Amino acid sequence: MDNLRFIRSAMERAGSFTAVPGKGGMAMGAIALTAAVLAHRQALLAHWIGVWVTAAVAASLIGVVTMNSKASSAGTPLLTAPGRKFIFSFLPSIVAGLLLTATQADGGNRAHLAGMWLLLYGSGVLAGGAHSIRIIQILGTLFLGLGACALFTPSSWADYWLAAGFGLLQIVFGYRIARRYGG
Repeated sequence: MDNLRFIRSAMERAGSFTAVPGKGGMAMGAIALTAAVLAHRQALLAHWIGVWVTAAVAASLIGVVTMNSKASSAGTPLLTAPGRKFIFSFLPSIVAGLLLTATQADGGNRAHLAGMWLLLYGSGVLAGGAHSIRIIQILGTLFLGLGACALFTPSSWADYWLAAGFGLLQIVFGYRIARRYGG
């Protein structure tokens, strides 16, 4: 029995995280496109940040619920060793983004915030993607590229960069994941 437990544990640790939700990614992208339209109408930076943070919270909830649903439908608990590796690789970048956003709320530059959010999300996705399917690593790399570009553009372009990353990339890659990897 001890040998079986050891083998099962070793196989679980060696596995990859496959509960990335394609349909959830598409829904998250739709939220971001809506947020881009709403945020673009905001004159005050604090209101602009509020729109994007609200969208991020809503998208995160959708991501967690659909990730859990996909894992459950596959008969695998979400917090297996690969799932924990994915989550704990992804979260530090998100926490850094929240803390850095709080420091910029009263005088930051929208393009710099957009670039920072895209870069940090891309870093988190890329780190989590090391424990997941290859397409996730590609997604993270594209987010990094968009974030780098956003840093060097006028502030008025911020919502376009965010719509491209959190909206269009999420929808396109979500569709690919749903078709190729189920759900």
